[in-house]
Amino acid sequence: MANPFVHWIEAKGHWAPWLFLALFFVASFLMIWRLEVLSVKGFEGTVLGTLVMPYCTGMGNLIFAFILGRNGGNGADVMTNSLVNNVTNMTLVLGLPAIIWGMKILPSKPSGPPKNRKKDSGKTRELNRLSLMLTLLAVLFFTGAVWALGRKGRIDFNEGLVLVGLFLFWQCFHMFDVLKNNVRQGKSLGWTLPLDLALLAIGAYGIYVSTDWLVNWTSHIHTGFVSAKHLGWLSGWLMVLPNALLAIYYSWRGQPETVYASQVGDSHVSIPLCIGIYALYHTMTLPAFFQASMLILLGATLVHFLCVALFGQLPRAVGWVLVLAYGVFLYKGLLG
Repeated sequence: MANPFVHWIEAKGHWAPWLFLALFFVASFLMIWRLEVLSVKGFEGTVLGTLVMPYCTGMGNLIFAFILGRNGGNGADVMTNSLVNNVTNMTLVLGLPAIIWGMKILPSKPSGPPKNRKKDSGKTRELNRLSLMLTLLAVLFFTGAVWALGRKGRIDFNEGLVLVGLFLFWQCFHMFDVLKNNVRQGKSLGWTLPLDLALLAIGAYGIYVSTDWLVNWTSHIHTGFVSAKHLGWLSGWLMVLPNALLAIYYSWRGQPETVYASQVGDSHVSIPLCIGIYALYHTMTLPAFFQASMLILLGATLVHFLCVALFGQLPRAVGWVLVLAYGVFLYKGLLG
């Protein structure tokens, strides 16, 4: 690495890994902060709100797949990273807030003039639920596609093209839908957009630099749990943590729909995009717990879809089931 900033951190000796971890979190929260600012400004229905959020919340996973693909790293680590990210999001990160605060999508507080409250708030809540259901269906479809393509134990270049193409089609679908709605509602992106995009780019670069160094550092450790053997698990947990803190924050604020949107959107980037990107570089060999993890992920996503569709919420009892499912995932992956 010829980056003077990287050399400056490396010169701190034993503190270097901790400083790169701090850089990863600062860069991640910089991106989340700017997205929150854009949301406050009224960008929920624009291209930014629909298309940029998944890339920002899943940027660490995307960079991890790119780095290992470029450097010829182990494809099983990329798959493990994606599975840890998605299974943790769809079980533990959504299950715990449901247990502690509740995850009610439909019963939100009404706002506006009294005579318009019932109609306007009810319409908004129903639109949010339909949008979330569509997004959950996409998770089911993408996960099912990866499961079907990976049943032979590997994913090659042609299958990687299919997975990347599926993700790009999903993004194009949303882009045209959002642009159509913006034209209908007369929305614009605003003059501060270049500044916000620049800050998002700075955050992405910080994530790239920190992830690249931490992957290289971990790859040279061959004993203990924090070692190359568990690179996929360690990187997956690291990249879930900012999203998990975001979920706790919005759950505490009473915004379960934001919690759901952030976790489900993040899942789209890991599966199928990250897997497809690595497969464009090298054939990916799948880890032994791939099949069990896919079944857990498909089952958890289906449970979310049914709960949102039938009840408009994630019941606390289901939250406990999801947390238990995460325990099964850990057992299958680490001890099975």
